[in-house]
Amino acid sequence: MAGHSKWANIQHRKGRQDEKRGAAFSKIAREITVAARQGGGDPVFNPRLRLVIDKAKGVNMPKDKIDNAVRKGTGELEGVDYVEIRYEGYGIGGAAIIVDCLTDNRTRTVADVRYAFSRNGGNMGTDGCVAFQFKHCGQLLFAPGADETALMDAAVEAGADDIIENGDGSIEIITPANDYMAVREALEKAGFAPEFGQVTMKPENEIELTGDDAAKMQKLIDALEYLDDVQDVYTSAVLSEQDTHSL
Repeated sequence: MAGHSKWANIQHRKGRQDEKRGAAFSKIAREITVAARQGGGDPVFNPRLRLVIDKAKGVNMPKDKIDNAVRKGTGELEGVDYVEIRYEGYGIGGAAIIVDCLTDNRTRTVADVRYAFSRNGGNMGTDGCVAFQFKHCGQLLFAPGADETALMDAAVEAGADDIIENGDGSIEIITPANDYMAVREALEKAGFAPEFGQVTMKPENEIELTGDDAAKMQKLIDALEYLDDVQDVYTSAVLSEQDTHSL
């Protein structure tokens, strides 16, 4: 259960994503619609929908937009039929990249993603070329200063897979993807509210990039996340804030 510090990197990454998501509610609305279409419109019985609604609230998405997206998914309102597509590739220094998309036009999406890779120093790969390097899981990050013993006991009791003590004092709780919300809610009831949480593709091994390489990698990630059809970008690259803040 040992690990290295990720606090600054995760906070920096979250901040950049929130800036984009806050200005693009349409992406989250798309996720809500797909989740409701697949599992129904009641978040109590649809864990995926509950997770996406939690994400929407995290960026202050208006309730009426959330409700309309759910109604499109359940067929109460007319909506677009989106399909889920995953692309994989390599970034600067061979860092692995996974790009998850929701689209109504596969031809447009693959062309846009391929262009973003090639334009920014990356290479789009074949299906499965890097996915094996990631673990689908839940991730909860707690700020330095938390009661480590009590938090760890609560996490084990809640069903966490792993507990990582970072060098800066922050604690990272890893959960099974399907149990993320249950573990999070159990920890919150025990008095431990995470600073950050998500269901993610967590890299098994990371590549630290600095200087120009970090800046180039951030530019590639930004280019992919800017695309309308792209929902999430996961990478094995660890980028320092000082090398990317000016982008």
